[in-house]
Amino acid sequence: MNEHNHIVQSYNAEQQRLTDEIMRMGEMAASQLEAALDVVERRDDKAAARIVANDDAIDALEKEISHDVMKLALRGPLATDLRIILAAVRIASDIERIGDYAANVAKRTQTLNLTPPLPQALGLRALGTLALRQVRDAMVAYRDLDAAAALQVRDRDAELDAQYTALFRELLTYMMEDAHSITPCTHLLFMAKNLERIGDHATNIAENTWFRVNGDAPLPPRDKRDGTIDPP
Repeated sequence: MNEHNHIVQSYNAEQQRLTDEIMRMGEMAASQLEAALDVVERRDDKAAARIVANDDAIDALEKEISHDVMKLALRGPLATDLRIILAAVRIASDIERIGDYAANVAKRTQTLNLTPPLPQALGLRALGTLALRQVRDAMVAYRDLDAAAALQVRDRDAELDAQYTALFRELLTYMMEDAHSITPCTHLLFMAKNLERIGDHATNIAENTWFRVNGDAPLPPRDKRDGTIDPP
């Protein structure tokens, strides 16, 4: 093997390592979210505390990915390689935020468990399940460099927004009808917003997958249905 081929193979191996690390980080964040939704349902304080503590592992992996990105950047990449590097940095940042939001959901569960369970917690679970699907599908689209699948994830964010808006309004109505529910419903509102933001970060991952595949080709417009900001 000549020196040029060796350099190319080494560079390709580093790119694959980067992709593998991002996929591992994405699954860690998705598992954190899945566990957080489970502790909301089971009202398990100890499990919630473990989820909060586990967020450090996601943060550490983001730092490792940043280090590997720098190694690739110093190899003098071409335009296509720069897209790989830039998309990796952005996606790792989005995954880190997803992990943070999952930890926040788990952390608020510990406070929520001090009050009687609310029926709206089921709506939170449904919203979280949709957000989890978005995260996992966005990561698969990135792994497969599937721009069409990435667009599907992006388009489905409107469904998550609509579900969040419905839960938001239901919680506000419940709070107005029963003053005793204000504190637990406020925690559920913050948790629901965390899940809505997770959906936004999944959309960012999808858009960066599109960017990695298609460069600066414009994305088609998409629907947004968060009625809590600009109600119809």
